[in-house]
Amino acid sequence: MQHLLTFLAALGRAVLGLCRDAGTIALFAIEGVSHLVRPPFYPRLIGRAFVEIAYFSLPVVSLTAVFTGMVLALQSYSGFSRFGAESAVANVVVLSITRELGPVLAGLMVAGRIGAAFAAEIGTMRVTDQIDALTTLSTNPMKYLVAPRLLAGALAMPLLVVVADILGVMGGWLIGTAKLGFASASYINATIDFIQPMDVISGLVKAAVFGFLVALMGCYHGYHSKGGAQGVGAATTAAVVSSSILILALDYVLTEMFFSR
Repeated sequence: MQHLLTFLAALGRAVLGLCRDAGTIALFAIEGVSHLVRPPFYPRLIGRAFVEIAYFSLPVVSLTAVFTGMVLALQSYSGFSRFGAESAVANVVVLSITRELGPVLAGLMVAGRIGAAFAAEIGTMRVTDQIDALTTLSTNPMKYLVAPRLLAGALAMPLLVVVADILGVMGGWLIGTAKLGFASASYINATIDFIQPMDVISGLVKAAVFGFLVALMGCYHGYHSKGGAQGVGAATTAAVVSSSILILALDYVLTEMFFSR
C-alpha cells in the first residue's frame, strides 16, 4: 500500500509540474505576442531574426526535403508494386509531402538549429546579466528579445515549407523518372491533378504554428536559464526537445482539425 501511495504522489507531482510549466509558457507566449501590437517596434530585429530562420535554415531544409521525396518514392513504389498500383506513387508523394512531411520535417530541422540558437543566445544574455542591463536602460526584454523572434518564426517557416514542398515533390519526380521508369509528363500531370488547395494550405498553417513554437521554446528556455554555462546548455537541450515534442503532438491536433470527418 505504501508503494502505491508513493507512486501516486510522484505521479501527482509530475502532473502538477506539467500544468505549472504549461501555464508559465502560455503566459510567456501571451506577453510576447502582446508586445507585437504595442510600440515601440523593432523592424530591424524582426528582419534579422527572419533572415536567420529563413535564409540560413534553407540548406538543411532543402536537403531534407529532397531526400525525403526520393526515399518516399522508392518506398511507395516498392509497396504498391505488390498490388499493381505503381501509378499511385506520384499521388502519395505529393500528398505526404504537402500535408505532413514538409511542415513536420522542416519544423524539426529548424527546431534543432534555430531553437538551440535562440536558447543559447538569450540564455547567455541571462547568465551574464545582459537582460538585466536592458531593463536598466528602459528597454523591455520581452519586446526587444522575444517578440521579434516569435513573429519572424511564424512568418519564415511557411516560406521554408513552400520550398520543402517543391523540392520534396521534385525529389520524388527525379527518382520516378530516372529510376522507376515513369514518363515525366505523366508523373507531373498525376501530381497536378491529384493535389488540392487544402493540402497545401493545411501544411502552411502547420508551418506557421511550428515556427511560432520553435521560436517560443527557444526564447522561453533561454530567458529562464540559470546556473552559468551548464544552465545555458540545459536550456538549449530543453528547447530542442520540447519544440520537437510539441511539433509532433500539434501535428496530430491540426491534422484532426483539417481532415477529420
